[in-house]
Order: sequence, then C-alpha cells, then structure tokens
Amino acid sequence: MELTHFNEQGRARMVDVSDKEVTARKATASTTVKMAPETLARIKEGTISKGDVLAVAQVAGIMAAKKTSDWIPMCHPLPLTGVNLVFSDNHSDELYIEGTVKTTGKTGVEMEALTAVTAAALTVYDMCKALQKDIVIGPTQLVSKTGGKSGDYSL
Repeated sequence: MELTHFNEQGRARMVDVSDKEVTARKATASTTVKMAPETLARIKEGTISKGDVLAVAQVAGIMAAKKTSDWIPMCHPLPLTGVNLVFSDNHSDELYIEGTVKTTGKTGVEMEALTAVTAAALTVYDMCKALQKDIVIGPTQLVSKTGGKSGDYSL
C-alpha cells in the first residue's frame, strides 16, 4: 500500500485531492465512556453541578467535527453538511457515543466523525471529573464510511 502523506523527500504533505471526484460522503464513529454507575445515574438525572452533560457534550462534538482540520495537521478543511451525535447507555456503567458526519466533497469525513465522538467523550470527562477521576474513554473506532474511491467500509 502506498503512503500518500509523504512527498518525494519523505516529508509530510497534505494530499492533493484536486483530481478526485466529488461524491456524497458519510462516516460514523463511536466511543465509550466507562464510569461508576452512580456517575452515569447523575448524568442521566441531570444532577451534575456543571450542568447538562449530554447537551454540552453534543455541542462540543459538533464544534470539534467542524474544526477537525485545526487539530489534525493533514486533514482538509471541509464544508460539513451534517453532524449528529447520539448517546445511549447500558443502564450500568458505560455511556456509548456514536457520531455521524456527512459532506459532499472530494475527501472523506472519517476524521471528523472520530474527532466528534472524542471531543464529546472528553467533555463528559471534564464535566464529571470532580465526581470521579478514573473515568475511562475508549475504545474509539470508525464504525462505517461511505463514498469515495476506496469504497464503503463497515466494522
């Protein structure tokens, strides 16, 4: 497999997507946030002192997806057409975050989906760290992607 993020001198470069086809692109990523059952219960009850954890995490994930190219050096800035995060839990100790990002363009949105769920998980940690320091984030993974030359992918 050819590595495309290196120039002829072996230095990092941003891939030139000028000649790629514009297609509809969609990617979904997920992560988990493992915590004490009491912490998860307080998130669901809305009794965390910093506020509505899931509402803030939702906004953080959307904002992060829009700014992915500011965080990841070789990512192209993309006009996103949609970002959605969904939260669910196992009614015990694990919060599941799934994020889907869409665009119509020349490059995919996998990194934007991964960034969205990661920022949402970090926000949950930030808002709950006064209650619990040993919250565990991950695994974080790409669940699926559609569009582009490399075709579709599904976990």
